[in-house]
Amino acid sequence: MPHNWQHTLACELRDYPEWHKGRRRYAAWVIRIDAQDVLARMQQARAILGDWLHPNGQRQAHITLFVCGFMADKQLHDDDFTHHQLNAQRSVLNQLQHTAFDLEIGGADSFSSAAYLRITDPGRHLQAIRDSLDNLSDEIRQTDYIPHLTLGLYRKSLPRQHVIERLQQIPETPLRVTVRDIHFATYEAQEQHGPLHYEHAVALQTSC
Repeated sequence: MPHNWQHTLACELRDYPEWHKGRRRYAAWVIRIDAQDVLARMQQARAILGDWLHPNGQRQAHITLFVCGFMADKQLHDDDFTHHQLNAQRSVLNQLQHTAFDLEIGGADSFSSAAYLRITDPGRHLQAIRDSLDNLSDEIRQTDYIPHLTLGLYRKSLPRQHVIERLQQIPETPLRVTVRDIHFATYEAQEQHGPLHYEHAVALQTSC
């Protein structure tokens, strides 16, 4: 498991005005996950973890690719992301003409604050796309990037060993998903588990 933690962090579901400062829309580039076998594994994992997790709310299954920040007309704060930056990133992604690629969804793992399913990217496609986006704006990130599918935030503090034992009940057989497009999504900053709104899509090239 990543990071050196001994107990999970209990996450409080509330408004965080000290974070959003009255700003409304938070944005990221994401990969939508619609594959039924993956969604079924996520549902099974959440059932196994039970009331250790907060309910997932309306947030759709997705892999976060690049965290942009708060949408803004002008950059007033370090975590503001302007429409000019968005247009530049969309242009670069379209020019990149990246080909569709496969990812593998594995078993469960955990950060101190959230449980997730592991993502394997043998071709390092995610990093290549992230590098092209990073050239145009600084990502809003405090830790190293680890691709994952979030299962839920912990609602209580739990010993690491208890978490490991329960996560080991979740199947690890790799599930393959093909990524054919990348989406720019935003969500309401004052709704911690509110739905993603997919605002733009960049189609990846299919091989002949």
